[in-house]
Amino acid sequence: MTGRRELWTWLAACVAGAALVLLAAGRDWFTVTYDTREVAVSAAELVPALGPAAWAALAAVVAVLATGGVWRGIVGAVMALGGAGMIAGSWWGSGASAALRISAEQAPMSAGTVPQVAPAVVWPILASAGGLLLLAGGVAVILRGGRWPGMSGRYDRQGPGPGGAANRPAPAESALGERALWDALDEGTDPTADPDPRER
Repeated sequence: MTGRRELWTWLAACVAGAALVLLAAGRDWFTVTYDTREVAVSAAELVPALGPAAWAALAAVVAVLATGGVWRGIVGAVMALGGAGMIAGSWWGSGASAALRISAEQAPMSAGTVPQVAPAVVWPILASAGGLLLLAGGVAVILRGGRWPGMSGRYDRQGPGPGGAANRPAPAESALGERALWDALDEGTDPTADPDPRER
């Protein structure tokens, strides 16, 4: 697999991971029922940092594309740590104890009743899967990111080497040279011939 194809595969995996986390972060992870009253407990209440961490991961993806060398490896390490944090947060937020505590604060008049907890298992699993993709993406940047192309190389100005802009004639100079050649031809002289040694 070439470096560019590997980069695009990595990009797709990381964007998919962040999208999974964002999707799960906007959903209710628990529904706690007190007699006839239902209290929904959202991911934002259980793991408030989950959504911002996903947006930060997307920013890290852009940073990886825009940087290179040591800085790219540092961004990859930050992404890997963020992915590990998302996995840990998803695991902690899937526990019923936190949902019971939050729901009890929202329904203080229901104290003394036995709550019924109904978890939405799919959302913590999706958040963990997204965090795992981002963790793997960060590790991939550390191990393989140095071989990937970056955006900055496309916009680098050509240096003074062979074929560079410094060796190209200015447009005005080029036009004057062509005009001199045509004038010499009109006068019946060969512009490619050496000048008369006596005129040197």
